[in-house]
Amino acid sequence: MSNRMNGAAAMVRMLQAHDVKHVFGLCGDTSLPLYDAMLQLDHGITHVLTRDERSATYMADAYARVTGKVGVCEGPSGGGATYILPGLIEAGESSIPVLAITTDISVSTYGKFPLTEVDQEAMMRPLTKWNTVIRKAEHIPRMMRAAFRAMTTGRPGSAHLGLPYDIQYDDVDPADIWADPRLGRYPAYPQAPEPGAAEAALDAILSAKRPLIVCGGGVVIAGAMAALERFANRLDIPVATSISGQGSLAETNPVCVGVVGSNGGTDETWEAMTSADLVVFMGCRAGSTTTARWEAPDPGSRIVHFDSDPMVLGANYQAEVAVLGDLRLALDQLNAALDAREDASARFRGAEIASDIRRRKFEAFMRHAETNETPLRPERVVATLQKILPETATLVSDPGTTCPYFSAYFTLPRPGRHFITNRAHGALGYSLSASLGAWYGRPDSKVVALMGDGSFGFTAGELETICRARAPITFVVMSNSAYGWIKASQKADKGARYYNVDFGRTDHAAVAAAYGVKSWRVERPEDLERVLREAVETDGPTLVDIIAQPLEEAAAPVRRWMG
Repeated sequence: MSNRMNGAAAMVRMLQAHDVKHVFGLCGDTSLPLYDAMLQLDHGITHVLTRDERSATYMADAYARVTGKVGVCEGPSGGGATYILPGLIEAGESSIPVLAITTDISVSTYGKFPLTEVDQEAMMRPLTKWNTVIRKAEHIPRMMRAAFRAMTTGRPGSAHLGLPYDIQYDDVDPADIWADPRLGRYPAYPQAPEPGAAEAALDAILSAKRPLIVCGGGVVIAGAMAALERFANRLDIPVATSISGQGSLAETNPVCVGVVGSNGGTDETWEAMTSADLVVFMGCRAGSTTTARWEAPDPGSRIVHFDSDPMVLGANYQAEVAVLGDLRLALDQLNAALDAREDASARFRGAEIASDIRRRKFEAFMRHAETNETPLRPERVVATLQKILPETATLVSDPGTTCPYFSAYFTLPRPGRHFITNRAHGALGYSLSASLGAWYGRPDSKVVALMGDGSFGFTAGELETICRARAPITFVVMSNSAYGWIKASQKADKGARYYNVDFGRTDHAAVAAAYGVKSWRVERPEDLERVLREAVETDGPTLVDIIAQPLEEAAAPVRRWMG
């Protein structure tokens, strides 16, 4: 009996060694050996067959966000590799570890013009944190270890492995099948800031009169929520977030201002940015959306910047103090430094400031949420879901119509990743697919996917996947028969000269019902709560198609349409 294994089996065993439990992907002829190994071996991995490779990466992305583990997707050569790429770009820019394994044509046929030939390594190189096409089977274990090490250490990101057809049949030494167990989760091997950095940051913060903390996705990624809460509440500092930073604090926390910036921010929350005399960016790149294209802070403002990525520090604003390191370790040091200070009695009126901002923001919101006018107002959808969803719910939103409304007005009652959206590149079609990854990663949470009707058309085929999985996800579609974000942009920037942004109305409830999803269509505000409640409480996939106010006519919480 041989003690060897082939390359396909080695790939499966290396996934198993890294504690991978779910793989999302789509079959192809170059994947035959890999699929046979998945079938034959006892590995404890659930393979979820998708209907589109883009969807597989979106599922892996959301899975990684809710579990803290690496998300894994796979697809075949040629078109499969090109389709899998969009999700890798999003994950990489969002600091989410997603591994894509794309099988490939045989190494022996490179350059002979075989069907589906594409230079996968060149294609993936500029858009992933780590990437290679494996050309010898004996390299599979080593390359897998390198991919997981790259994805989970430092600033997390995406990785790609090309797996040619012929090497899947070649021998691999079973003795080389091993993994570092710490690399299956992220951030792995977090690095603390250099000595004195946290103390310098604290000195700067305590010297301010009106400091503001602005949190990006790095706080949640690092699991620094409790340390942030302790620091902010102790000094009574107001805390704002980017959309990706939602969950850094429970949004019911007295010092939480909410989302700031051009998308999901409001005039009221923007006051916190413009009135601050020192801004502390924590795990936030200070990019165009959070700063409304660098409208605030002003150039020359006092900035303290915490991040795990040295390329972020000082990229957009000169930092008075820059703290490089894992956010949880950095905040632990900041709290320790505060404990050691005898003069740490400063209080910055954070709860008072945040309370005033939230009061004025929600007074304006409720005027729209309580109206019975038609088409149905998006604010009413937010308020209704806030009323009926459990605190443990997970919301997954496309970046279009639904994102600014829910980011601005849906109050997340718990810290952590309970609101997910693809903010790095904003591709439509994300939430319908990603919601399934979120459900596999967090099956005890009620998952709600939010999207406009433009987004629905991108990945509607995955409704079959959701039904096959029997996932009790509720899909909420806000239908306005247009690519609403662009139509609103044409109104704001082009004098309402609308061009090629409208499309025909679709009965999304009927489409979903054809796949086996229990569905409703809602046009009257008085029907909304009853239908949404029934949809959320149904044990199975459900969809509610809401005829909603066009975005260009709405009071959307968008300060600047062009990001």
